Amino acid sequence: YFGVKYAIATNSCTAALHLALDAIGATEGDEIITSALTFVSTAHSIVLNGAKPVFADVDPETFNINPIDVEGKITPRTKAILAVHYGGHPCQMRELMEIAKRHNILLIDDAAHACGAEYDGSKIGNGKLSHMTCFSFHAVKNLSTADGGMVTTDNEEFAKRIKRMNWVGINKDTYERNNKGYSWDYDVTEFGFKYHMNDVNAAIGLVQLRKLEKMNERRREIVQRYNQEFRYLDWLETPKSKGLIKNSFHHYRIMVKNGKRNALHEHLKNLKISSSVHYKPVYLHTVYQSNPYYRGICLNVTEEVWKSCLLLPLYPDMTEQDIERVINGVKNFVV
Repeated sequence: YFGVKYAIATNSCTAALHLALDAIGATEGDEIITSALTFVSTAHSIVLNGAKPVFADVDPETFNINPIDVEGKITPRTKAILAVHYGGHPCQMRELMEIAKRHNILLIDDAAHACGAEYDGSKIGNGKLSHMTCFSFHAVKNLSTADGGMVTTDNEEFAKRIKRMNWVGINKDTYERNNKGYSWDYDVTEFGFKYHMNDVNAAIGLVQLRKLEKMNERRREIVQRYNQEFRYLDWLETPKSKGLIKNSFHHYRIMVKNGKRNALHEHLKNLKISSSVHYKPVYLHTVYQSNPYYRGICLNVTEEVWKSCLLLPLYPDMTEQDIERVINGVKNFVV
């Protein structure tokens, strides 16, 4: 599907991120530049490898990491950039890769939201736009295996290490040992993790993959409908696309003006319509605030946009009645 040389299935995107950073040798003293407007797994994967997350600010239109701020955060300790495709809108991959090459660092992307998304005609995860891409197949994602993840890469050495560490450090997986008759002859070369995907999840994923394009297209149809219906509401901003991209629209994010975000959330809740906020900046969580370094961080755009954003229901099985309920619920909100 991606046209990539290697794809290693894991039991979550968290595991995929952890393994990708392990594969590049991220360790104590290293810095990884990433976004704070993401699920905590992105930053946790850095910390769990012993490295330090350095948060760059985001673009106010896409909520993706801002390449200009990324370059300003690079130091001699920077090991990699970990870009997050927020909501399924691809990051500015060309600019980020140019920065990575200029500073001799690596580029990894967190595509938990971006399965099926495209950048300049190329699928996110194709092995050319970054050194490694990490996907989520959690129950709510565009492609679901109930739960799971994957790392894609064109780099053979990264793939070999991820494959080994994915299965407790064993140098031959079960398939390799059974391919030409069962063999118990294997070695454990280092302490690895039990991160591999099981066969039941994989079987679900193979079926879901055949539906991915159709499901993503349905998401885009619903987004177009929302955008059309909300375009004249002056207290609300619909999501924008920036650059030559194809958004997978993992979610539909609006911006609510005049400090009315929470009120709209409560209004919709009373109508039994779910809405949510993605995300509270990672460094504002207690586990990061306990570190004086993170208490001193202030990313102006990140802190401004997260207080106004709200996610509305978006999934391929939404009926016309479901869509109408959401549209009418938003339109009937008294500002």
